[in-house]
Amino acid sequence: MPGRELQELVRRRLWELARTVEEASRKSRWVLSVETLQRMAQRGGRTFISDGLALHIARALDVPENRVRRAAGLPPVPDERESISTRPHLRVIRDDDESTTGR
Repeated sequence: MPGRELQELVRRRLWELARTVEEASRKSRWVLSVETLQRMAQRGGRTFISDGLALHIARALDVPENRVRRAAGLPPVPDERESISTRPHLRVIRDDDESTTGR
């Protein structure tokens, strides 16, 4: 059920970020009121959002907009970041010569 998925996302991300609804409202640039975010995070209710609010909810929760859209049952928007491939940027260097390490 899309409304419950969005509700779970809001509640889980607020908990993961240790963010209050007041802080999340500020992160959304005050587009989402504190009361709206509180209702979105409450158990037992349903949450429906419009296309225009998905970006602001994503900003408040520090998640990609398409994650909010998926949870809300909205169609995805084009995202240029989807084409970025990431790899580990660390190299493991082994030191087989113990004499150089002083051991």
